[in-house]
Amino acid sequence: MDWFTAQHPVVQALLATCFTWGVTALGASGVFLAKEMKRVMLDTMLGFAAGVMIAASFWSLLAPAIAMSEGGRLPVWVPALVGFLLGGACLRGVDMVLPHLHLNAPMREAEGVSTNWRRSTLLVLAVTLHNIPEGLAVGVAFGALAVGIPEATLPGAMALALGIGIQNFPEGLAVAVPLRREGMSRRRSFWFGQLSGAVEPVAGVLGALAVVVARPLLPYALAFAAGAMIFVVIEEVIPESQRGGHTDLATLGAMLGFAVMMTLDVALG
Repeated sequence: MDWFTAQHPVVQALLATCFTWGVTALGASGVFLAKEMKRVMLDTMLGFAAGVMIAASFWSLLAPAIAMSEGGRLPVWVPALVGFLLGGACLRGVDMVLPHLHLNAPMREAEGVSTNWRRSTLLVLAVTLHNIPEGLAVGVAFGALAVGIPEATLPGAMALALGIGIQNFPEGLAVAVPLRREGMSRRRSFWFGQLSGAVEPVAGVLGALAVVVARPLLPYALAFAAGAMIFVVIEEVIPESQRGGHTDLATLGAMLGFAVMMTLDVALG
């Protein structure tokens, strides 16, 4: 732990997002144990992931963004509002362009520009899109440490990384098992399942560097990450968790995920 705390916040962001990527890979490794996953389990885990992301968006991102805006020229709510809406708009733009397919959706529901790519490729791209704001959120949280913001703490950034990592486990499993069901080998299913999380270290380092280089952008960057995550939750994760008909368990999963992330952030942050 002492070695980690001695690193520059950008390096810490890289290490933290490598951890979240590693948990995605750990989840994807479940494909070596099972070819199928009960839909009720998938729906519950997706609900859990949604709850974690919602809680992280407020306690780890929006609340600090508002606190950091106090004493500025603008009302305290302006940076959070602008950043939040920009984050959602940016993800909407990527969502409209990037070809992808949500889990268990038929090919006719593929989104983004028209393409002849295989179903498996579109599934991986959907989860990759999902992981961009998660990596960005962790990176921005660690980047805030480098500029000496009182509201930014190492335990709080670590709590965010831990929460994102926990919900990445079911995500890795949720993408690898369908790939196996599509006829892909276990090894290739694992490879593409973990690859969906590889974007997190990239987004994490970029987020950390952005706030280190331009300190005034920090409240906007935190809110931007929150808006991007909320967009993903509402547009993808929650609808997918409800698609299988296990709405009560998916909702309970979301409540549990929210409670876990809230506890982590308040207790450690």
